[in-house]
Amino acid sequence: MPTGARTTVPPRDTSSSSANTPHGLGRRGALSLALFAAIAPRAAQAAADFAEVAAPIAALNQTLEILMKQGRATPFPQRFQTLAPVIDQAFDIETVLRNSVGTRWATLTDAQRAAVTTAFRRFTIASYVANYDHSSGVRFEITPPLRPLGEDQVLQTTVIPGSGTPIRIDYVMRGSPWKVVDVLLDASISRVAVQRSDFRALINQSGMEGLIASLNRRVAELSHNTLDPQSAG
Repeated sequence: MPTGARTTVPPRDTSSSSANTPHGLGRRGALSLALFAAIAPRAAQAAADFAEVAAPIAALNQTLEILMKQGRATPFPQRFQTLAPVIDQAFDIETVLRNSVGTRWATLTDAQRAAVTTAFRRFTIASYVANYDHSSGVRFEITPPLRPLGEDQVLQTTVIPGSGTPIRIDYVMRGSPWKVVDVLLDASISRVAVQRSDFRALINQSGMEGLIASLNRRVAELSHNTLDPQSAG
């Protein structure tokens, strides 16, 4: 450029939609990016939340698959011991039991609460061990999204047998940490509600001791009397 020459800079067109935006993106494009930037963290958080809520049930399903592969050739007590910590991680046993017993829970002594909680926990574990005791092509699916239910989240799962009709089992999860507080068969039949009716009849007939004795009998039946009555898992 010759010395002393003047460079003329054309005035900036501030009316253009590309003003103040990179590479001529335009105001609308910039707004879209801003909206995406605001929404993306929420979407990522939602995905993380689903994984967090589903984790205890995924671990439960994986352990049930292991038990089915082991089958009845593996002693019931051994399978019980394998599943016990997974149930403890996945289920809020005390909340499930308290809601199943209903208003009478408030009238129980500490000793009664401890005894019935122990019996109910053992019954819950033994029920899963007995129901998943052989491999027949059963597989599990966990299906997003979560379904809000008050302060809880409902996690949809399906038990798919090797042959036959799939079974919808939803878990009502409460956090944190996220644990099961109810199980819904066919997305609507509450296990807690069914147990509340059964438990009420037992308690009315023979008191809390009758409920505890009934749970212990069911554990003995499910385990074919192979489980030590004092075993806590």
